[in-house]
Amino acid sequence: MASSTGSGGAPAEESDQLIIRPLGAGQEVGRSCIMLEFKGKKIMLDIGIHPGHTGMEALPFVDLIDADEVDLLLVSHFHLDHAGALPWFLLKTAFKGRCFMTHATKAIYRWLLADYIKVSNISTDHILYTEADLEASMDKIETINFHEEKEIKGVKFWAYHAGHVLGAAMFMIEIAGVKVLYTGDFSRQEDRHLMAAELPTMRPDVMIVESTYGTHIHEKREDRETRFTSIVHDIVGRGGRCLIPVFALGRAQELLLILDEYWALHPELHEIPIYYASSLAKKCMSVYQTYVNFMNERIRRQIAVSNPFVFKHISNLKSIDHFDDVGPCVVMASPGMMQSGLSRELFEMWCTDPKNGVIIAGYVVEGTLAKQILSEPEDVTLLSGAKVPLKMSVDYISFSAHTDYEQTSEFIRILKPPHIVLVHGEQNEMGRLKAALIREYEDEGKHIDVYNPKNTQAVELRFKGEKMAKVMGALAVEKPVNGKRISGILVKRNFNYHIVAPQDLSKYTDLNMSVVTQRQSICFSGSFDLLHHMLVQLAKEVEVMESKGKEKRVIRVFDVIDVVYEKGLVTVEWVASPVNDMFADAALTAILQADSIEVHPNDFPPPPDTNLDHIKECVIDTLLDMFGQDCVPKTFKGDTVAVIVDGKTATIDFVNLNVKCDDDENLQQVVQSVVTRLHNTLTPIRAHSST
Repeated sequence: MASSTGSGGAPAEESDQLIIRPLGAGQEVGRSCIMLEFKGKKIMLDIGIHPGHTGMEALPFVDLIDADEVDLLLVSHFHLDHAGALPWFLLKTAFKGRCFMTHATKAIYRWLLADYIKVSNISTDHILYTEADLEASMDKIETINFHEEKEIKGVKFWAYHAGHVLGAAMFMIEIAGVKVLYTGDFSRQEDRHLMAAELPTMRPDVMIVESTYGTHIHEKREDRETRFTSIVHDIVGRGGRCLIPVFALGRAQELLLILDEYWALHPELHEIPIYYASSLAKKCMSVYQTYVNFMNERIRRQIAVSNPFVFKHISNLKSIDHFDDVGPCVVMASPGMMQSGLSRELFEMWCTDPKNGVIIAGYVVEGTLAKQILSEPEDVTLLSGAKVPLKMSVDYISFSAHTDYEQTSEFIRILKPPHIVLVHGEQNEMGRLKAALIREYEDEGKHIDVYNPKNTQAVELRFKGEKMAKVMGALAVEKPVNGKRISGILVKRNFNYHIVAPQDLSKYTDLNMSVVTQRQSICFSGSFDLLHHMLVQLAKEVEVMESKGKEKRVIRVFDVIDVVYEKGLVTVEWVASPVNDMFADAALTAILQADSIEVHPNDFPPPPDTNLDHIKECVIDTLLDMFGQDCVPKTFKGDTVAVIVDGKTATIDFVNLNVKCDDDENLQQVVQSVVTRLHNTLTPIRAHSST
């Protein structure tokens, strides 16, 4: 059961609080970084940069956390707004946890960030990391297969296909039985090369879900592709140059597949070149060919005949120096937001000619040039600071593989998470999505908790469940007889509780069992027969063991205490435990009592006028020595006395010489032994002071 701390009532225990805090992507798109804190574990989800900022300003608000306390970092995919700050975080902070991503994400991450470093065009003072840092970060990144379960310090997690870009993953994280699904960026619609995001096989307690497009509904894929190719055809048909800003890897491959197929169907366009302006073209193609099994069934069937990523009508353009700008053409260039790099250079060259056109083919972030030109301003500011008129056509067609409202709603409806945390969306879009989801469930008479926190604002949920302990090993084989309680050692490992026998500790834990043997020696001037007699009075049944040499004789008392007699000395030995310690105290008291009396054989039978009050006083004195001042009353009346040890009460009836303790059989046996021993000792023997 979970509840928000804002609902009032008794304060939740700290250990029961699940805290979800966006350090980036809270009511914004960019620098995704979500912190989970639960049961003392801290997990970071993504560590991106904001495309609209540079240097330290582009980072998430990681100064609010202690990097050395983060146990686990999971990266959903290779896009800059999710992984762009990873080299900095791995190498420039005190982080010493473990970092995981999928194999394809790790392969593409290296090349994409290398391209980002080259095209950033920012001063050395603002560079977060170098290519050497990027290379060094690779050794700190571990990989995870889709559907492979891993466990780090008690935190279980596994990855599902997210359908956003090659290698993109949704992560299911389980801590102490509470499951959190982080979708990252995901798409439930299959496209030309990627499969749709898959449904997790289990229901999450909390879903952290992207809200990029809010309540928007995407147009059908076929209609979107038709509109895209028509606009491209129109631009080159009027003699213009068509610029398509893209990230080096990701949606670019989808658009390349569309354009190559369209050009093949239109011979009149064969003379018009299509350039893929990326230094990563060859590298990315090898990655896409390596991880073809991460793509959809269509691509896997097609690659058996011919590689669909070997394009017939598309040429690679390494840099603007190799570009012969002589007529109509199509150029796909990075970066997608046109903040710098080749896409910015070509835009500034072409933006004043009305024959030319630019197609924004993905989601754009506030504060970037790509976002600015969508509002169709009359002029734009170049990197040099000069203003020029914007004459080229500007079109927007979203090929961004993010969910729309229908996909998000269906996904939530199937998984039925009781708590939803929205991230990765502008404030207004996120607010509209939250309201729509709540309204949709209210119309059906259902309730759902939806949160849309700002950056650094925490969502606090309480998860309190019953603690269950599993009986393991030898104890699990035993069958309790006549309601006998199982006795073992309670061990907590990560978030699981086990009850095991001491001898099984090393099988189920990293612990080993040690035995502490106690030994106490007492000067003793009496005979062996007197010692034996006193111990028989104490424990009724004692066992005389084999002698240890000529001078030593051993008496075993209560089956656990060895009393070793030698002339002038008695040594008591036992294996330490709370119960054995009480037995040993009783035996030591009997030995001391025996040493203080002198027995005469003619003193039997006992005189009939034994003083009961004297027996009571001796019993009380002995119990005081054994259990301390707080356990035995200083004064008492009548023939009944209550002894309290560790909250358990043993009641002594001096008339019938009975002891009763319903809570603890061992305590009853020890106290009964003291009463019986002292009564038998003081009654049958006339004691004379040996001093």
